[in-house]
Amino acid sequence: MSFQGFTQNDFNTFQINDLDGRMEAIRDRIQPKFKEIGDILCDDITALAGNEMFVHIAKHARRTVNPPKDTWLAICDNKRGYKKHPHFQVGLFDDHVFLWLAYIYELPHKEEIAEKLLNNLTKVKQTIPSNYVISLDHMKKDAYSFGKLTDAELIKHLERFRDVKKAEFLVGRHIPSTDPILQDGEAFLALAKETFATLMPLYRLSFE
Repeated sequence: MSFQGFTQNDFNTFQINDLDGRMEAIRDRIQPKFKEIGDILCDDITALAGNEMFVHIAKHARRTVNPPKDTWLAICDNKRGYKKHPHFQVGLFDDHVFLWLAYIYELPHKEEIAEKLLNNLTKVKQTIPSNYVISLDHMKKDAYSFGKLTDAELIKHLERFRDVKKAEFLVGRHIPSTDPILQDGEAFLALAKETFATLMPLYRLSFE
């Protein structure tokens, strides 16, 4: 079975109020699609990165009361886990799909990565298209249009990512749930591949 796209029913998952019901819907509706997406994208990202990558599908295992507001898959170079490594994400909130290159707070060397980004600001600006967005917290929907950021604002966000323990830096795309591309599996996968290929120079920079 190949990925056929997302439907409104997938987004409606996040309208289910109880934890067990929402988790069951995530497992039944969304995770099989993540498996299909991950299997395809992982091969492409492996080729782009030049080393083996692995798919991780969020289990939300720590949740005991509040149902998750979003869900995602991650692709990184570590087989055991993704949170302590730069990684690529595909995921859903109730009103959009996100495609991220993600540096989240569990990264043990995020100060060094932030310094690399700050020291290569020109490359960062040349790599990230103006229609992409950045997020400073993977738990929230909030995102900033990259094209509208001043140099001073970008530096401020990267310095915060470097200096604040819980700070994060994610860059990529938001796709509204109403966008027809989400209902076309082939077109969505092409967009995801294009997005991650565009962001690959930043991913590589993380390891230089």
